[in-house]
Order: sequence, then structure tokens, then C-alpha cells
Amino acid sequence: MKIQRVRGTRDVYPEDMVVRNWLVEAWRRVSIRNGFVEFDGPMIEYLDLYRAKSGEELVGELFTINSRGGEELGIRPEMTPTLARMINARVHSLPRPIKWFSLGAVYRGERPQRGRMREFLQWNIDIVGVDELVADAESIFVAVDLMREVGLTPEDVVVWINDRRLMGALFDALGIPEERHGRAYALVDRSEKMERAQLAAAWNGDLGDAVSFDRFEPLLALDSLAALRSCKEPVLAQGEVADRVRVLDSLFMLLQDFGITEFCDFNMKIVRGLAYYTGCVYEAFDRKGELRAILGGGRYDNLLEALGGPSVSGVGFGMGDAVLGELLAELGRLPSGEPRVDVYLVAADDEATSTVLQLAAELRGRGVGADFGYRRQAVGKQFKAAAARGAVRCVVVGAETRERSSVTVKDMATGKQAEMPVAGFLDDPMAPVT
Repeated sequence: MKIQRVRGTRDVYPEDMVVRNWLVEAWRRVSIRNGFVEFDGPMIEYLDLYRAKSGEELVGELFTINSRGGEELGIRPEMTPTLARMINARVHSLPRPIKWFSLGAVYRGERPQRGRMREFLQWNIDIVGVDELVADAESIFVAVDLMREVGLTPEDVVVWINDRRLMGALFDALGIPEERHGRAYALVDRSEKMERAQLAAAWNGDLGDAVSFDRFEPLLALDSLAALRSCKEPVLAQGEVADRVRVLDSLFMLLQDFGITEFCDFNMKIVRGLAYYTGCVYEAFDRKGELRAILGGGRYDNLLEALGGPSVSGVGFGMGDAVLGELLAELGRLPSGEPRVDVYLVAADDEATSTVLQLAAELRGRGVGADFGYRRQAVGKQFKAAAARGAVRCVVVGAETRERSSVTVKDMATGKQAEMPVAGFLDDPMAPVT
């Protein structure tokens, strides 16, 4: 019986692992240089943690487990609930601000499709305990910093930004009752995935008695800060709505200070589907708009309190590897997936085998990747094996090693080779070959 891998998962072969490690190292490098510290948590949590955070809607998308003791458990679909639980456990002893990041696998029990996996890696950045708008701006900066780190430009990607408080104030000003704000948010969030007629029918059916879709549609179409500022719709100048627009202006001033406004713009359609967001929200997309969101996040001021902790604000985002990997592959920005070895040792004759093993052990002890062939082969075949392993240097061990304590070192990229003393080679195995 031939068993296939589970749909929505990936077999990560060595060449794929090279690319994965490259991305994970970039995530970690960017996190640390922006002042974040790494944490991790369990792969399974009590299902009530996810219920408290996002309700039954999210629970329906999870892989769940019933333990032998009857406990309802969920395999983690994201890291934010675990983050909140862990911070709540030590909230009075943790110094502020709390700037944490995590890297790990998450699981979603949903139908796989392009850019949506059942299992993927996710990078999370969170700032907890800071009410000031600069934390929102910094979280967006970190996201952009990563995108620049992997070679993406403002021509490739855009971070769309909105504010849930602006939308709430706008719904109020338009006459939508607060108890129906959730439906309004949901329709705005799904608006890009619906045909215009379908969206209009859904809006008018649920909210048309408060405000018609024809009235709301011009506002929904605002997709830049310039369009927001120049819009003559009177409702944007009213009370709380105008205050929230000024907050957005302040946020973009901070983004200008960070030097990333070319990556960022306003978009009324960005509200994030999860109800726990309370302020600034943002998502990054490819400029062509062909892929799913590269990342998404925002401010969540009530989450810790909802999970039994104090009222402490937070802001952050999550980025998966699936969509980002697709985009980088399409743009030709991924590194070569060929596994590499620093030094490949070639035994020129039978007598060289013992020395090859000794040199391999010595190089590995010095932190240099070293490999060799297991069976005796002609020198030419060993060079081919070295090339297949992506070796940077090829070192020939033979009669000169026994007679003069030297080896022949070949640079596999340039083809240059030179004989050098074994001791000198070991002092600097990756020195240029001249």
C-alpha cells in the first residue's frame, strides 16, 4: 500500500530545508536586531483558550484532540493565545515593554488551497504593555524590515493599514447599530472575495435599513491615504470619525520617521476578521494582488484581560512561510536550494584514507563542514561527488601529504588550486586559493 503525505502538508527535502533555514534565520535575525527576545510554547493547548480568544468560529478550524481523561485540546493554529496565557502567568514580574517573538509550526484544519496550508511555519512579533502609537508603527517597521531583508521592494509588496476604531466610529456615524457592527466588519473583511452584486445584496439585506450599500461603497473604495484625505464625504469630518482619521495621520507620520512610507498605505477594506483587534490593523500583499496576505496583525488591547489577566495592551503580527515563499519564488529571490559543504576531502590513494578521516575530524572540530567519500573511487569521481555536494573547497590528500605534510587545495568556483602545508591549511581552511 502506497501512502501519500497528508494534503496541505509538505515534505521538506534537503534542498527545501536550505531555503526554509534561510528564511527562519532571516526572521530570527530581524527580530533580534529590533530588540525582541524569543519564546516558545506548547503545541497543544486547552480548547477553552481558543474559545476565549476567538470564539467557536476559530475552534471549528482547529485540529482537536480528546485526551484519555476527557480533556478538550487543540493543536495550535496560531501563537497569540499562548503568548497571552504565558504573559498573564507572569505579568507582574515581566519588565515593560514586553517584546517577544516566536518561530514555529502551526496547524489549521481547513481546506488546503494556494497559499493556505494545514501545516506551516509562522513568525510572530508582539509588543505588550505599550499604549503609545509608536508601538503600532514599530511593529509595522519590523514587518517591512523583514521584507527588505529577503529582497522585497515597494514595487513588490504593500502594507495596507486601517484602524478598527475608525471603522467603528464610521459605522456609528452612518447609523449602523453597535450590535450589528460585527456583521459590517465581516462584510468589509470579505469584500475583496465577493462579486460586487453579491456584496451589495448581502450588505443591503443585513444593514441596508441603516445605510445603503450605494452610500457606503464610495467609502469602502478608499485605498490610499491621499484618497482618504481628499474625500469630501461629510461623515469623515464628524466627531469621533475625524479624531480617528487624525490618529491615522499620526501613525503615518511615525512610519515616515521610520522611513518606510513607500511600503505603506491606507485601505478601508482592511479590518482583520478576528474580533479581538481593537485599533490599528494591517496586512501585507504582493502589489499585483495575486496571492493571499503575506502577513497580518494589529492592536489587541483586551486580549490579556479576556484570558483572565489584567487590562494590558498589545500589538503584533504573524507571518507564515507559505505565501512569502510563493512570492519570493515567483520573483526569483529565493537562495539556491543546493546543500553545501565547506570542504570535501579527496583520497588520492588507499594510503590516504586514514589521513582523510583525521583531517575531517580536525576540520569538524574547528567548526568547518567537512565530508568525504565512503568507498575508494578514482580522483575524478571524487571531484564530481564534491561538486554534487556543493563543496567550496576540494582538498586532495596523497603522496605529498605523507612526504611533505602538505595537501592540494582547489577552489571549486574558480578552479584555482595550490599546494600548501597541512598546518597552514588547518589554520585557515577557507582562505582564498591563489
